[in-house]
Formats: sequence, C-alpha cells, structure tokens
Amino acid sequence: MASRTIENYLKQIYLSRPADETQWLTMGKLSAAVGVTPGTATSMVRAISDAHLVEYEPRAGVRLTPAGEQLALHVLRRHRLIELLLVQVLGLDWSEVHEEAEELEHVVSDRLLARIDEILQHPAFDPHGDPIPTAGGVVRSQDCCTLLDCPLGSPTNIARILDQSADFLQYVNQCGLLPGADIRVASRNHQAQTVELLVIKRGENHVVAISFAVAEKFLVQMYDRKK
Repeated sequence: MASRTIENYLKQIYLSRPADETQWLTMGKLSAAVGVTPGTATSMVRAISDAHLVEYEPRAGVRLTPAGEQLALHVLRRHRLIELLLVQVLGLDWSEVHEEAEELEHVVSDRLLARIDEILQHPAFDPHGDPIPTAGGVVRSQDCCTLLDCPLGSPTNIARILDQSADFLQYVNQCGLLPGADIRVASRNHQAQTVELLVIKRGENHVVAISFAVAEKFLVQMYDRKK
C-alpha cells in the first residue's frame, strides 16, 4: 500500500498536469501544488519513479504512468466520496469537508468505501461539482468552460467550483453561486476586470458582480450541451 505522502503526490500530479496528458508537469508547478521546495519535490518524485508510478525527466518534469494514474484516481474517488458523505449524511457544511477528506482519504478501506458509495447511491459528482471516478478509474467527461469564456446572455449552469478553500466556498454560498445554479453572464468589463452575473431563482433573481480572478474558478455548462 502506498504511503500517505506518495498518494498526495500522485493526486497533485494528476490534478496539476497539463491538459495534454502526454506533456510533462514541471517540478516548479508540482512543488507549488504540494507546498514544498522544488528540491524536496524532486527528491520525492525520484523515489516514486523507482516504484514505477511516475516517469521523471530532470529537465522536463514528471508525468504519471498508467499504474500511477489509477492510484491517483483511487485517492480522488475516496476523497470525493468522503466529502459527499460528510455533507449529505453527517450534515457538515460544504466549506468544511475538504480538509476533513484530506485526512480521511488515506485511511478508508476499499470495503468501507464501497459501502459509502452504496449508501450515497453511486453518485457522479461531489459537493463542489467535481466528478467522482468510478471504481474502475473512469472519470465522467464534462463539456465546460469558465465564466470568462461562455457567451454573454446564454443560459448556463454552474458545474464545478475549482477553489475549495473554506473562505471562498463561504463567499460563493453567500452569492448563491452553487453547483447547479442557473446563471447568465450579463456583462464583462475588461477595464475593471469584473463580470456581472444574473443568478436565476424562481421569484428571486439577483445580480452578482465578481472579479475576473473569481470568475476563472467556476466551470459552467451551456444548457444545450448538458448531457
């Protein structure tokens, strides 16, 4: 069984890797994601490569092997199922569960995880809209774009929230920008770097203004693209 540190590295490599999965993740980006110095990250990656879970090239970076990707997806499955359990069954606020899941993801057995999945009726997404990998390591595809890229005025639905820090999620909750919310991008002010959103709720539509930096942290689906 992989150590907690190895699981964390594999998970971060998966989450931080380039969109083109054949490309290398630089050690600078990995060290920033893990929160260590580049030297520390390099030493750990070299050790993980000895276990054939990653490929490492000194001047290129690191990428997952098929075995490493499957283990990373298994850790993500644990994490996201635990988050959903904490929200739906134990009643924790969604802004609190990420840190709890970071601890629990390393100690939950496969048997208990299967029971959690059964209790939750085999969910597809976690509380933040992230897809939950299947037991076989399959990640459901999502046709999404950010709030900076979707057409003005088009009906969209919030699919995922990329920043899962407690402060950001509390702010999101106050604005009504939750996964599943129906919204329209009313305008973008490039000079002020702000986006004005119309949040559509039955009988209580309201307008929210957010910065471009915040808008990048939301992934949305167009209505006509939803599956």
